[in-house]
Amino acid sequence: MLKHIFTWWNGNTVGANFDIKRRSGYVGTDEYGNKYFEERKTSLEGRHRRYVMYEGLAEPSKVPADWHGWLHHTVDQPPTHMPLERRDWETDHTPNMTGTPYAVKPKGSVGASGVRQKSDGDYEAWTPDA
Repeated sequence: MLKHIFTWWNGNTVGANFDIKRRSGYVGTDEYGNKYFEERKTSLEGRHRRYVMYEGLAEPSKVPADWHGWLHHTVDQPPTHMPLERRDWETDHTPNMTGTPYAVKPKGSVGASGVRQKSDGDYEAWTPDA
């Protein structure tokens, strides 16, 4: 329970949940369980602020493209009213693995503990004694 009161990375805090639900109207839910809201009043810029309440960890890469466009005011209608057409070349979501053991580590990188290829040309490593 304390996690939901004080930490935002474990989902929205109690205060954020209360504030968003008080000032905003529910718009829809995506296939990952994220919920989307839009403020009832316009902001100083003349637009309605839009919010996402993540299901589980706050991972922005879990926002699908159609909802991302709506959140950033690229499209006016949410995907619940006007779904984005899915192309045959599009792939399903894969989470961002940066910083995890599953991150991509190219051959020769420090994380892969490999040996870097020898450089060619006139490269000469600097040494403090030279």
